[in-house]
Amino acid sequence: MTAIDPVTLAVLKGRLEQIADEMDATLYRSAFNPIIAEARDACHGLYHAETGDTLVQGTKGLPIFVGAMAFAVRAVIEKVARDGDLQPGDTFLFNDPYAGGTHLNDFRLVRPIFRGGKLYCWLASVGHWLDIGGNVPGGFNARATESFQEGVRIPPVKLFKAGVLNHDIIEILSANSRVPVSNYGDLNGQLNALDLGERRLAELLDAYGESIVAQAFDAFSDRAEAMMRAAVRALPDGTYSFEDYLDNDGITPDRLTIALDLTVDGEKMTLDFSRSSAPCAGPLNIAYSTAAACCYVALKHVFTDVPANAGCLRPITFVIPETTLLGVKPPKPVGGYTETILRVIGVVFGALAKADPARATAAPFGTINALSLAGHRQDGSRWVMFSFFGGGLGGNPESDGLSHANNPISMATIPPAEILEAAYPVLFTQWALRPDSAGAGAHRGGLGAVYEIEPLTDADVFLLGERGIYPPFGVAGGAPAALNVFSWETDEGERSPPLASKVTDVKVRAGQRVRLETPGGGGYGDPKARKREDVERDVRQGLVSVEAARTLYGVEIAPDTTIPAQGAAA
Repeated sequence: MTAIDPVTLAVLKGRLEQIADEMDATLYRSAFNPIIAEARDACHGLYHAETGDTLVQGTKGLPIFVGAMAFAVRAVIEKVARDGDLQPGDTFLFNDPYAGGTHLNDFRLVRPIFRGGKLYCWLASVGHWLDIGGNVPGGFNARATESFQEGVRIPPVKLFKAGVLNHDIIEILSANSRVPVSNYGDLNGQLNALDLGERRLAELLDAYGESIVAQAFDAFSDRAEAMMRAAVRALPDGTYSFEDYLDNDGITPDRLTIALDLTVDGEKMTLDFSRSSAPCAGPLNIAYSTAAACCYVALKHVFTDVPANAGCLRPITFVIPETTLLGVKPPKPVGGYTETILRVIGVVFGALAKADPARATAAPFGTINALSLAGHRQDGSRWVMFSFFGGGLGGNPESDGLSHANNPISMATIPPAEILEAAYPVLFTQWALRPDSAGAGAHRGGLGAVYEIEPLTDADVFLLGERGIYPPFGVAGGAPAALNVFSWETDEGERSPPLASKVTDVKVRAGQRVRLETPGGGGYGDPKARKREDVERDVRQGLVSVEAARTLYGVEIAPDTTIPAQGAAA
């Protein structure tokens, strides 16, 4: 077989990535809920016909989904192997978090692509639906002790059989959501994305032929493997350990440990999480596929040049026992997975920083702060607003951390206040950077933010967050960042959650505000080594207070230097 020339390989790489990018864009334009349409909580890709391995991913999709989707496609492959029933026009739907999923809100559509009567590859789409039942509107139930309290769980089922829609599945999904119209719109957006991807792939295969494109898939994976082996080989052999903590599981105040022993042996790497806490009562557990996927995301952040496909994981071994909260089976609740994967990514960063200090980066803010507000409009219709919020990224050897950023699990964007106010009866009375929230350092962390929301109707409020007790850590002498703070107004005054970062069943009247103050990122290096002009600039801009400049950085500044405001606009 003649090898593909480099030019053709480069063209095919671009064409295939463009297919996934177009699928992403199609869903973003057509989705009903802002978490997909604005925050881009979705992704698409092409997957191997036999193994389900990732072949190509888009450049805008959520990386954590890309890592998990290979497991999702394998779940469909296993179902087909059991049932012996697969034909053109089939499309599978499911949200099972233990079979390649993440949590119940993330719905996956998987479609086989046939050429010449034979299965050639799979296309897949995943997007975060707004509400899928359960005890809490929006799905983030901080008090869940089993998955049944988090929503309806759908195993891989055929939504389309030979091109014919099974309307019964649509009716089941609609009956189990508080906002069925939103979910139905998102479903159709995903189906449109798959239709477009199938057409674009057919055009490519017609132009180049199935054999040439299959060779390209193999070449992409082999190249990723070779580059990852080279990256690992450049690290010194040894075992590097790191651990960090989750505040609690939402049920008890006990902290949870995420511990990693990372071993480099030549061109191979083992990530062993055996020392992590046991499965917990609350929803901070994750399944094996999710844990492996977030390790993939962390490694891609560190080894940025390595192509993102299944080949990059060939030199990597995961040890994720079922005896830990990172490898649970049903019906253990997993709805708070976003908080746990952030800590997993953080400990991978921390362990790799010990192996190569030049890569050391302080901790990002490390919580998505899954906030849900829900109520009824004046006409009696139900509204459910779910959103996540930004914070600061960690300082690093080259620069300060980014302020008001998203977490390193994704390419998602924080939904704009204007979009949320247009979609739901809420008013943002503050959206600003949070002064003194960044960890001090020679390169300080980025700043967190302050969000104050006033519901225009009576509302129920739910929060599933983290970093309310254990702050984002600094490195190389840098200081930790500020803690996460949540509060709400009541007739008796302001209240905060007993478990710091998680609360359910809070009721506020129209006009009573909820307030979220997010952490910044940890600092890098000794704060006393920060340049005086940088400290002065931060004070002038209202990012660092005069007092913090003196106590943390050792810089005396006139009291009237700072901007007299709550913070700069985020």
